[in-house]
Amino acid sequence: MATPAHIVAYHVVTKGRLLLVLEGGDGPLEVNGGEIVLLPRNDHHTLASASGLQAVRADDLIQSAPEGGLARIVHGGGGEMTHLVCGFLGSEEAYNPLLAALPPVLKLDIRQAAARDWVEASVRFAAHALAEGQCAASGIVSRLSELLFVEAVRAYAATLPEEQTGWLKGARDPYVGRALALLHSRPNAPWTAETIAKQVGLSRSAFNDRFSALIGMAPIRYLTQWRLQLARDKLRDGRATIAQIAHAVGYESEVAFNRAFKRQFGKPPARWRRTQSSR
Repeated sequence: MATPAHIVAYHVVTKGRLLLVLEGGDGPLEVNGGEIVLLPRNDHHTLASASGLQAVRADDLIQSAPEGGLARIVHGGGGEMTHLVCGFLGSEEAYNPLLAALPPVLKLDIRQAAARDWVEASVRFAAHALAEGQCAASGIVSRLSELLFVEAVRAYAATLPEEQTGWLKGARDPYVGRALALLHSRPNAPWTAETIAKQVGLSRSAFNDRFSALIGMAPIRYLTQWRLQLARDKLRDGRATIAQIAHAVGYESEVAFNRAFKRQFGKPPARWRRTQSSR
């Protein structure tokens, strides 16, 4: 796997408990056996098994296997025995509006998850394989990180108050959510407010009002920002030409793309790329 641009880290507590503290954050978050804690932006954090014990940075706990096998955590810091299964979900996108909308920590009780039986069985399978020193690389385990993330986001979204707006509220709306799916799956399509509204089954004015009220901006402005975020990731990658990137994100001319990119990020794309390369 190539080094991901973004990581969602998680810790599954299969036995005992842990206290997680974000660097620069509030007090400790207690996570008990049968619960999962996810960090959507993989913020630096420390772990301990009880208050009063020395907390340890999560990165420092991981011990690489001498023969290149699975990394393990073995730490005798006192207190109650705690068993963890740690993993991550990697993304090639440096920016994602869903991840940006989430709090720094999400906690999920497996026993209350919508896909409880599936999650519990998968976690047990992974934990058993890891305890035996096996690389649990079956199709079940390869999807476990995705499922844990989906369940955590679903549980968090269900707690949002009705009056709150934002990307998650928009994604749950039957019309705006469908529009977001269209824009993200086909960002280079020649979208207009009229064509998007027609696809989701609303009039142009009703769709514009609904989208703006939930997302906080008009649909075409949102599409422009998303296209430019994608373009910035492609520029950072460095393999495609400016013209190829412009076409890939939905601009018919390189001139229009250059103008929009400079307006958003303060530099034309070629100069922005050179700045990143020099770093």
